[in-house]
Amino acid sequence: MEVNGVTLVLIEDDLVDAEAIQRAFRKQKIANPFVVFPDGVEALRALRREPGTPEIPHPYIILLDINMPRMNGLEFLRALRTDPELQRSIVFVLTTSERDEDKLEAYGNHVAGYIVKNRAGEDFLKVIQMLRAYWRIIEFPPEEEEEEEGGRDR
Repeated sequence: MEVNGVTLVLIEDDLVDAEAIQRAFRKQKIANPFVVFPDGVEALRALRREPGTPEIPHPYIILLDINMPRMNGLEFLRALRTDPELQRSIVFVLTTSERDEDKLEAYGNHVAGYIVKNRAGEDFLKVIQMLRAYWRIIEFPPEEEEEEEGGRDR
């Protein structure tokens, strides 16, 4: 069952982890579409709607790994938060990093949550249930065009 039309943007360089995450969502009968990127560079290109990249329908939630090649998750977060069109994106960090510095920087860049994969382990299905509950009840930020149109009507 697809929940509220939310697209899940998974930024994960480990193909085994990426497949395991998608499988866990399917196991919970969550059929929301996934768009998977191997690093922050590719994800930013698509989020910025550059030619030749997959379309990411709105609304979306980003599930972000930290330890990746080319552009790691923290570099991605810094770039995302300085981009006026993307800065409101909802991001959950899903990583193996338990470093306090990574947690502080992630929360300093306004992530919605920081989940350590190792700790999730068998409780990972509970993490998925929590994410599903989250996106069922929250209001997503409007796309820039919608916000501008709403502002003109007033």
